[in-house]
Amino acid sequence: MEVTKEVKEVLLYFAKNKKIYLEGNILKVLKANGDTEFQKYLDTCKEKDTTSRKKRLEVTKQVQKQNKQLVTQQKEKDSLMEELQTALEEARDAEWESQKLREEAEKSKDKALEDLELMQKKTQFELIGRIVKVALWVILGVGLITTLLFAYTLVSGEENPILESTWSNLFGILLTNSFSIIGTIMGVKYASKNEN
Repeated sequence: MEVTKEVKEVLLYFAKNKKIYLEGNILKVLKANGDTEFQKYLDTCKEKDTTSRKKRLEVTKQVQKQNKQLVTQQKEKDSLMEELQTALEEARDAEWESQKLREEAEKSKDKALEDLELMQKKTQFELIGRIVKVALWVILGVGLITTLLFAYTLVSGEENPILESTWSNLFGILLTNSFSIIGTIMGVKYASKNEN
């Protein structure tokens, strides 16, 4: 395809002054028809077009390579996010299990403390019962011995003022202590009933 002289001049003007050259498929159809200056222009345009195409191809390849890397990185990121989500869910489950075990341990501890307290109370009641029995035997023994001695002095006719006052004081003390022991036992039983 031939171009007019005016078009050639315009194209050459832009090439020399503005450094603007034709590009693309139009260069395949343009002919210089013996004009050496225009032929040089067309050759320069073809070289620049080839160089430009190579640069664009390299940029395209580089962009495609970067896109592949980005896709790969996105897949890795998604995989890591899934693993993180799974780990978080497992951590939540483990925390829930741990809380459940702590609650069960707390209940077991409370039950053990209740059992221990019950055993201590039972032991205390048994000990109090033994103390009361021993105290009653001692009271009965002392009272019986003193009464027998006092009865002996009455039967024998001998007067013993020490034994008489001892017998009287002893029974007063035994009576007072008996009521004190009974009151203590009743207080302990009453207090333990209120706690339950």
